[in-house]
Amino acid sequence: MGEQSSPLAVIKVGGDVLLDPAEKQGLASNVKSLQEHGWQVVLLHGGGPQTNRLQEQLGMTPVKVAGRRVTSEDDLTVVKQAIAGEVNVDLTSLLQSVGVNAFGFHGASGRLVEAVKRPPRVMSGAGPDPVDFGEVGDVTSINGALLSGILSLGIVPVIATLGMESSGRIFNINADTTVVQIAKALKADLLLLTTQVGAVFEDLAKPETRIESITPKSASSLIESGIIQGGMIPKVEEAITLLDEGVGSIAIVSGREPGAFMSVVQHQGKYGTVIHKDN
Repeated sequence: MGEQSSPLAVIKVGGDVLLDPAEKQGLASNVKSLQEHGWQVVLLHGGGPQTNRLQEQLGMTPVKVAGRRVTSEDDLTVVKQAIAGEVNVDLTSLLQSVGVNAFGFHGASGRLVEAVKRPPRVMSGAGPDPVDFGEVGDVTSINGALLSGILSLGIVPVIATLGMESSGRIFNINADTTVVQIAKALKADLLLLTTQVGAVFEDLAKPETRIESITPKSASSLIESGIIQGGMIPKVEEAITLLDEGVGSIAIVSGREPGAFMSVVQHQGKYGTVIHKDN
């Protein structure tokens, strides 16, 4: 299959997935299945739980304001060790163990993710004063040509979420917003946001209330009625903007069940929540 004709999936993997053996094996099996069905795949991961654990081992206390990590210079050292070290190596070797030729690297490699320091900003729930998040950056550009080159070799890029300023300064960056920029730069056919919950539910306690699909029209009423709430609101809103940027569809899904990703690709409706344009 030529580079042009292969569909492309960009997948965001949460650090929590790697703490659960069933989630880990399911993810590896799902990525392999996509590849066997002719898909090109790019993975991007964070590593919040691993960073927290390493900070605790070093006697440091994670600082969060309004649910977002404040990153001091010392914290950034630990973030590099946990995300670009532990998580990136473990995820790359996991994929290799099932026969997926994965290549692990981070945002400073090949100037893959360029970023600038996030300016202090007022955060809801954090009082009236602007919060300085420290060594945290906002993405300004993605080196799509580099990713396309790696993909053309039949290799799966596994990217640790660090960004770099032109001066070489490194930033901790948010995986959810970064994966959106990557999907946009590559005009991905599918963006998969993997979570352990694995879908949007009307009632989390009732698996039968899973919402199979969301369109821009239905999303606004789901937000108004409070079914989509909290951290899921920005995820869904950001996903909807992507549909106008050339990204085919977006799915929130768990990789725990082997075959879940291909099921989403084939529109079977068995797993996750798919976000697509109004028909």
